[in-house]
Amino acid sequence: MRTRSFRSLAFACLASGLLLTTGCKRDADQVVTSDDVVSAEDTGNSEEETALSSDLITAAVPTDETVTGSPAAAGAADLARLVGTCATRTYVADTRTLTIDFGPTNCLCPDGRYRRGKIVIVFTGNDLHRHSGATVTRENYFVNDNQHTATRIFTDLSGGSFSVDVPSASIIFANNGGTHSWTAHRVFTRTAGYATPQISDDEYSITGSATGTNRRGISYTANIVQPLIKHFTVGCFRHFVSGTVNIANSKGNTLLLNYDPAGTGACDNIASVTINGTRTRTIILH
Repeated sequence: MRTRSFRSLAFACLASGLLLTTGCKRDADQVVTSDDVVSAEDTGNSEEETALSSDLITAAVPTDETVTGSPAAAGAADLARLVGTCATRTYVADTRTLTIDFGPTNCLCPDGRYRRGKIVIVFTGNDLHRHSGATVTRENYFVNDNQHTATRIFTDLSGGSFSVDVPSASIIFANNGGTHSWTAHRVFTRTAGYATPQISDDEYSITGSATGTNRRGISYTANIVQPLIKHFTVGCFRHFVSGTVNIANSKGNTLLLNYDPAGTGACDNIASVTINGTRTRTIILH
């Protein structure tokens, strides 16, 4: 049950990336500049891999951490939903290391992306099933032929809350497409639903920031100004019900994304973007 919760949360972070891009690029006024779009796209690519990391921690964790080769606690079916038939899973108890190996050649995964290389998870906490700690790295790892190098540190904050730190990461785009490098910190505070097995009553408040340089060499910062509020009730789980994110680049442009422009906290896909503090447009999140 928690696999879906982690994934939905991580995808929600795409709001400052892919969702923003798809919503704004189609606006007739083209309210976002090309540099803003690239920063948003690059942020979205990085958050997609954070989503996969958190999912694997949940779904591929060994049933018995003391036994080498212990099967995935979530079962083969849940793991297959993430990696399909592309990856081989191994677990070594002595080093508490879980490896997801996609092999040396591209393989099409269930999310429509081609992957090769390894994702390596080293568990650092006392209880694997409480997600009490893990460090996730990549080895010769490519997505759609773009090389990903990153360290992601997951830390349990008790009560179902956790943080994700990215001290060093990059995406090296194929065909001399440039390099996106960044660092990030996120805190996911659970505000409801921890005592029950279902996710429909889960709620989170999310804070944090990211700093990076996009593939065009433009530096940017993305800061959550007002905490992003996430509900998992039917009709709400796809988007935040409130919160704001500010994205600023080194050319002096700023973009404020507001998930609740009406101030009602409604479960909808309506948001707004304000460019350089002057122009505001309503957008539809896809």
